[in-house]
Order: sequence, then structure tokens, then C-alpha cells
Amino acid sequence: MASGVAIHDEVIEFYNLIKVRRQGEEEKERYKLVVMRLSEDLKNIVVDHNNCLKVKDVANTGDVFKTVISKLPSKECRYALYDCTYETKESVKEDLVFIINAPDDASLKSKMVCASSKVDLRKKLTGVKFEWQINDPADKDVLNLVEKLGGKGSVKSLEGKSV
Repeated sequence: MASGVAIHDEVIEFYNLIKVRRQGEEEKERYKLVVMRLSEDLKNIVVDHNNCLKVKDVANTGDVFKTVISKLPSKECRYALYDCTYETKESVKEDLVFIINAPDDASLKSKMVCASSKVDLRKKLTGVKFEWQINDPADKDVLNLVEKLGGKGSVKSLEGKSV
């Protein structure tokens, strides 16, 4: 790796879990959000178990998008895979969105390691169509994600809420 940061095997396991579509009762156990972080020594990318969400965790929330965004800390760097459900003029879609959360308030060293490790991590997450970078609280606005997914003219709703 260019940054010297290794990707823990568990990251790939969780990536494989979030991309698998399940039906019936198993649907609730599918991951909606997998959050990854740099280890304390900044040498590994690991799963941040405390901030991952399953479909059942967001089932009764009033706003799925806000619940997902709330799992990204305001002062620490994180990567995330978000299984986003949205509706376009043509159909309802589900796509994985790769999120890079590198807040302005994070330490300079962690932002540098996060940025330099992103390319290697993305190579391991084949098939992810969308990437969304968050540096500022204003970046967490739903319309910023809608732009990544095709724009307001194309996307009618996100997680069941009109945009």
C-alpha cells in the first residue's frame, strides 16, 4: 500500500455482507451501513463495529438518512459503505455509496493517512459506483448525496423521503 496502511480482512468480509441482497426475515439482518476507521496506531483500516447499522436498526427511524449520517463523527476520519435506496423517474434503486468522512476538525495526520489510503481501499471494494466525500457539516446535506446519485432532476426520493 502506498500509505503503508493495511486493510484488515474483516473489512472485506463486511463489504461482502453489505453487497449481498437478502429476502424475507434475513432482510432485517442485512447491513445498511458499514463504517470503517483507522486503527489507533494508524496502521490498519478496521471495521468500526459501534457505528455499523443493519436494516433492522433503521426500520423504525423517522429519517433513515439522518440516522446513517449521525454515525459519522464530526472530529474523526471514517470510511463507510452505505446501502442507499433511492427512486429515480424510472425505478427504485439500491446502490452502495463509498463515503470518505474527513472532517476539517480531524487531526492533520489522520486526514493525510485517510486520503492516502482511500485509493487502496477503493480497489478492494470492487463494484461500488458512487463516492461521496464529507469534509464539513454542510457536506452532510441530503442534496449533496442526491447530486452524486444523478441530481435532483433525476432522483425523486432518498430512503422514502422526497427530495
